[in-house]
Amino acid sequence: MIDLEYWWLLIFPLFFGLGWIAARIDIGQILSENRRLPQSYFKGLNFLVNEQPDKAIEAFVEIADVSQETFELHFALGKLFRRTGEVERAIRMHKSLVDRTHLSSDQKLAALYELGQDYYRAGLLDRTEEIFIKLIDSPYALDAMRHLLDIFVREREWAKANEMTIRLEKEGLDYRRERAHFICEQAQAAAARQDIQNALERLAEAIFVNPACVRANVIKGQLEAAAGRHDAAVEAWLKIEHQNPVYLSLVAKPMLESLLAAGLTEDAAALFTGFLEKYHSLDLLDCAYHAVLSNSGARPAYDMLRDYIRVHPSLHGLDKLLEVQLLDMTPLRRGDTALIKSLVHRHTARLSVFRCENCGFCAHIFHWQCPACMHWDTILPRRIEEITDNQMEMIDETGPM
Repeated sequence: MIDLEYWWLLIFPLFFGLGWIAARIDIGQILSENRRLPQSYFKGLNFLVNEQPDKAIEAFVEIADVSQETFELHFALGKLFRRTGEVERAIRMHKSLVDRTHLSSDQKLAALYELGQDYYRAGLLDRTEEIFIKLIDSPYALDAMRHLLDIFVREREWAKANEMTIRLEKEGLDYRRERAHFICEQAQAAAARQDIQNALERLAEAIFVNPACVRANVIKGQLEAAAGRHDAAVEAWLKIEHQNPVYLSLVAKPMLESLLAAGLTEDAAALFTGFLEKYHSLDLLDCAYHAVLSNSGARPAYDMLRDYIRVHPSLHGLDKLLEVQLLDMTPLRRGDTALIKSLVHRHTARLSVFRCENCGFCAHIFHWQCPACMHWDTILPRRIEEITDNQMEMIDETGPM
């Protein structure tokens, strides 16, 4: 037992010496490699750490000029060019990598992907499309297909966009909402060519793809009404209540016109007053007012407006209340009331805008796709005045915030 302990005393210094020799060899190798690195490399890293990308680029360019075979440096430098807005230099850098013959296939694919993003950033969509089509069968396939889908949407190539969403859905992604919109765009194009049958078939396809597609029923009702089939139009529009009642305001006016054209004045008054009991909407209020006015006259229309405004005060409601009051006034009394109504109406027109819930973009007309952020269904058919009223009601209920 004692002899074994003596042996350990002899082995420990030996292991220590071997470790010291190995450490010296590693340190020597690191120092040797560092001496081979140009000083500009360390300058560039320092500039990056201090968030000075312009100076970092200048330092790295010096290395690139010295060592043209450094792939990773060229690769990173091209991305840095794009990040700082120097897209033309990024394109030249990544294109030089793609054109090299000695690179591996993985390196070339990586450079090709970066070049595609350069072209996309530069707005050269045709060249971007060409590159990302080549990458569909590569490890970059998913990102390539997403970029291609964005290009097809921007160029309004709805058939190609539809095909691309089908491929993306095979990858386990959910694009049913977007795909239904693409099919609706194709339906509207067919309707513009007077190919109504094709348009109706497309709309049925959109609803099959996404049963919650409100837009399909909106367009179907418009086509049926244009053909004089008002019953079918109203039937299509009524389905919107079960999909998303917020969008009833989009079809309220044409639905009222179809009901009145079919001679269903009493049904129209009952329908829209019923809507108002369930949904707060200035467009529904406007149609309910006209429906009651057509069916029962000025006094019931006035009573309906007054009762509604007491619960949901709004300038739009006041505007309609003044309008119905003018109907019963003598010419001598109309002047002042007409002036007040004109001022109120002018102010409500400024509030009659739609706002994107994603980016805040505002427009006086409704868009299914926000023109600013390109998102679908982020602009709800609620005017600014309605949103403000709803917020005020929440504040009244919960107290000061």
